[in-house]
Amino acid sequence: MAHSIEITSIDNQIPLLRQTKKNEIEERRKVDRIIEIKETNGQDPLESQTKKSVINQIFDEMFEDLNNLSIKSCTIFKVYVGLRESNPDAYTPKMISIGPYYKKNPQLRPMEKYKLLYLQRFLQRKEGLDVESCFNELETLKKETIKCYNDIEDLCDDSQFLQMLLLDGCFVVEFIRETYCERGPEGEARIISDDRASYIFRDLMLLENQLPFFVVNNLHSMTKQVNESSLVILVNDLCTSYFGGMVKRTWASECNNVGNIKHLLHLLHIFSCTEINPKEKSNNFETTYKVMPNATELSEAGVSFAKVNGMTSLFDINFNNGFMKIPCFEVDDDTETILRNLIAYEQQSYDVQPKYFSDYAAFIDHLIDSEKDVNLLRQKGIIVNLTGDDKNVAGLFNKIGNGVTTYPDFYYNEEFRQAIEYSEKPWNRMKANLKHNYFSSPWVGASTVAAIILLILTTIQTILAFTGSVM
Repeated sequence: MAHSIEITSIDNQIPLLRQTKKNEIEERRKVDRIIEIKETNGQDPLESQTKKSVINQIFDEMFEDLNNLSIKSCTIFKVYVGLRESNPDAYTPKMISIGPYYKKNPQLRPMEKYKLLYLQRFLQRKEGLDVESCFNELETLKKETIKCYNDIEDLCDDSQFLQMLLLDGCFVVEFIRETYCERGPEGEARIISDDRASYIFRDLMLLENQLPFFVVNNLHSMTKQVNESSLVILVNDLCTSYFGGMVKRTWASECNNVGNIKHLLHLLHIFSCTEINPKEKSNNFETTYKVMPNATELSEAGVSFAKVNGMTSLFDINFNNGFMKIPCFEVDDDTETILRNLIAYEQQSYDVQPKYFSDYAAFIDHLIDSEKDVNLLRQKGIIVNLTGDDKNVAGLFNKIGNGVTTYPDFYYNEEFRQAIEYSEKPWNRMKANLKHNYFSSPWVGASTVAAIILLILTTIQTILAFTGSVM
């Protein structure tokens, strides 16, 4: 019996002996490697190995963090410096912080009490709804929500993050409901007055001031009444009233899959980019490195400008046989902010093609160099200047293209090419000069014709007189 126990004990030690032998071999390899390192660089091998272990550990943790926060899942970006530096205010909220990026801005704290008022109204819409049940719902979205942002690790405390989602999300939902109903929902007093609503709506359309749409839409669905429109329809109507001709109501087919909507600014982008006439890709790039003349120079070269009549897309610019047709575009105090944020969204989103607003801004930047160009386009009804200063409009489009990247599939390649080719033909410029100098108005034209007739008659009279004297 004792002998049996001894044999069992030895058997149990065999794996341990094998592992010990394996460890000795591994240690011998490490020693050989240390000696090799020491011979190579003269450093102490143990110190070098320790440093190497620490470095590996640091980068392993960084790789793990990178895997947890997928770059492709980020949809709410911080605007990069190349775009921001020419006008930082265009990307910065003035009244309210939505989301984590401006949460700690002290200038925006006065609006926090309004968030509580809207939360209170939100909870009253459904019997039995309380903060805890909302927290539980948002908890299921927290992990996916965090992936939508960049560099917010210090704001990812569970309770604080969920509190932010609830307060900001309910504010967005209730503000849209209240603004959509103009005077507030039936039987309810307005929490925010009309004079401040436009400033807040402006802040809700900033790229850095967004919540993921699935968060906002989920909160809306929790308290949606039977006869209430979907959140997409409410936002569409509000964007139409705020941004006029830039936004179309024919959005249904583009918004059937609500899960694809990233945030409110993306929704505005969808509304603005519907019903766009597709363009055939041009393979002619010989004018890529040439600069298209501005509106005044094109006019002097014989190009005529006209406003596109009827309902059309903002991007439906067309050039044909010396005529450039451009849809009417209203410029007001918020135009630069909206355009810049839509451009920033396009520039920093890998999945947005074509980049309509980026290409539109680049094309108009070529067309407008000074207030003289703005004046020309305004007289043609193409630009409606609500700011009252053509110089400001020129400055807007001259700066808005800073930091914007255009690509070989530039949406206006063909218009760009044709405009350059037309302006380079001498005959077109001669006709334009003749028209400008001698037929600029009916009276000038009549005077020119009369002068030509008088010259012809005088010439005939001289020839006849000379012929008669010779005979």
